[in-house]
Amino acid sequence: MLGDKKKSIFGKLSQRVSDALMMRPTIDEEFFEELEEILITSDIGMETTVKIVETLREEVQANNMTKPSVIKIRLGKIIADLMDKGEAQKLSQDYPLIILMIGINGGGKTTSIGKLAYMLRQQGRTIMLAAADTFRAAAGEQLEIWGQRVGVNVIRHGEGADPSAVIYDAIQSAKAKNIDVLICDTAGRLQNKKNLMDELAKMNKVIGREFPEASRENLLVLDATTGKNAVSQVAEFGTAADITGIVLTKLDGTAKGGIVITIADEYDMPVKFVGLGEGIEDLKEFEPSEFAEGIFDE
Repeated sequence: MLGDKKKSIFGKLSQRVSDALMMRPTIDEEFFEELEEILITSDIGMETTVKIVETLREEVQANNMTKPSVIKIRLGKIIADLMDKGEAQKLSQDYPLIILMIGINGGGKTTSIGKLAYMLRQQGRTIMLAAADTFRAAAGEQLEIWGQRVGVNVIRHGEGADPSAVIYDAIQSAKAKNIDVLICDTAGRLQNKKNLMDELAKMNKVIGREFPEASRENLLVLDATTGKNAVSQVAEFGTAADITGIVLTKLDGTAKGGIVITIADEYDMPVKFVGLGEGIEDLKEFEPSEFAEGIFDE
């Protein structure tokens, strides 16, 4: 899934854990304290870090583990288990499907919509896009550029139009054309938090009324480079929408990456996709086991 990029993300973390293991003749309490510090400085939250370290400590003691390679493999498995949400990890396969993409401006939302549309088209699905972020200047134009690039229709109104009216028109068109997946862009901010919540609630009401038979996904787009700020966004948008999964963008060599583990664990939230670059094919399905293995590849 991640290829060479996963090694650039976690190379330093893997090396730091290796160094911590190799620098002492026995696995003692000092090692676990150092491991805790390593995980926290890799953007893994305190609560999740404590859980990981305590689980590893118990297993090391119970099984008398001493080999560094074995301990690293076990640590990777503990992390994978925390992130694995089973079937919830996958995008819904029930069609027709409506996806609301939510998240702050600048987080890569519009780009992720284009990449997701491309991925689904490659899988043989018919796609339509709805430009329901009418608050931000040029949002509709950006989505249209992606629509042209991917080869899908975009439903849009003028700047400042009612976003729910865009959703309404998109639904009517999608139903008439038997579209498999309708992906809807939404505003990353409005005048205030209440406006944003009210707008998302209104969109959901329109979808429920006009297309009740459609499956639903509300995907929150987060920028991995914002670190712990991404966690607060989960809480913020979680009050405005029933989030079904995370799209983590900009997960390249500049990101610490541990935020993935924190979100999956502390919010019991599946990370469904990760963005690894600027290319149209650089959105990948998230695989917890492969992701964790990548942390400790030698």
